[in-house]
Amino acid sequence: MSKLADWRNNWIAEIEQELQNNILSFWMTHTPDEENGGFLGEIAQDLQINRHADKSLVLHTRILWTFASAYRIYKDERYHATAERAYQYLTGHFIDQKHGGLFWMVSPRGEPTEDKKQVYGQAFMIYALSEYYRASGKHEALNLAIELFRLLEKHSYDPVNKGYVEALARDWSPTDNLSLSGKDLNEKKSMNTHLHVLEGYTNLFRVWPSAELHSSLKGLIEVTLEHIIDQNTAHFKLFFDEEWMNKSGHISYGHDIEGSWLLVEAAEALGEEELLLKVKRTAIRMAEAALNEGVDPDGGMLNEADSTGLIDTDKDWWPQAEAVVGFYNAYQMTGDPKYLEASQASWNFIRRYIVDKDNGEWYWSVTRDGVPTEGHAKVSAWKCPYHNGRACLEMTQRLGRHTDNVQEDDIHE
Repeated sequence: MSKLADWRNNWIAEIEQELQNNILSFWMTHTPDEENGGFLGEIAQDLQINRHADKSLVLHTRILWTFASAYRIYKDERYHATAERAYQYLTGHFIDQKHGGLFWMVSPRGEPTEDKKQVYGQAFMIYALSEYYRASGKHEALNLAIELFRLLEKHSYDPVNKGYVEALARDWSPTDNLSLSGKDLNEKKSMNTHLHVLEGYTNLFRVWPSAELHSSLKGLIEVTLEHIIDQNTAHFKLFFDEEWMNKSGHISYGHDIEGSWLLVEAAEALGEEELLLKVKRTAIRMAEAALNEGVDPDGGMLNEADSTGLIDTDKDWWPQAEAVVGFYNAYQMTGDPKYLEASQASWNFIRRYIVDKDNGEWYWSVTRDGVPTEGHAKVSAWKCPYHNGRACLEMTQRLGRHTDNVQEDDIHE
């Protein structure tokens, strides 16, 4: 067996071991809510359950996407059962039967506690439903995804300035309660929401390549290139008013590297060659900036910076996961071995520092020196199996199918 084949097979085996025996196993073992249905809203780092925690739309849609994708690839019935559990809870408790769309948060018993229509959450439901359709062929999931797409186009799309507003009230009327969380600015538009609408629309386009979705997906890519990516720095701008005036000077390295590969994925799905070439040029610049500015010598990706320099030197779990895929994607596009090395270094950092070898799954974050930070949940509205699960799923597919441009001299063992 060649050095290349050994390298590829060993890396795939490491990734699949982590995915199946740690990440997916943890979520199947610890998170189902056997009393109220669905999944528990919060579990502490020491695995203590908070049974009073609300259940989030983000958590449940990300579980649905992850286990649907895992089932599609591995055909393990346990993954299908977990995806179906998420699907049944989402359709049974989060759907607004009166106005359409989904609630943002529900109580442990499933009653709505935050009923606004957060566009980010609707987009994740589209992403999850289209993946569940890909995995199971369940047509009602596809039909619901299409219905949600049309609701967003009707109520959230800005026909004057383009793009999508952050949130609307339960009845889809305008609201001043826009922000995703306490960390986010209360502005009309954000990078984060647009990135995940892009992600959801891309996955839906794979199974429903309609003319109306083609137009919307193309418009999203163009808006991202024109308004959201800073053409001088190749970083995402994060928050905007309705007319795309930038409202923040922060840089999020994790979003930059994540967006670099999601943009390419979207343009590849769309299939317009000229736009794809433009996206690839931009994505390479984004990956280069993230690597040069946001990665330590140990391979870990730092959280945030601004014009003065680094402002958050912790290393959260999700940027590390996105770095593995984003840098490998840059290597596939360029053949430059520095990106392959960066992808491998990110993976090695995860295995050394981010994987929780005592309680399972991954730590929320570690300090710049690799020490786990305190006060973060193991499972929460935002701590889900999607970034790390998706990175593993994505990399096994890329390594298994797309290693033609890997050169043996580039491999560091």
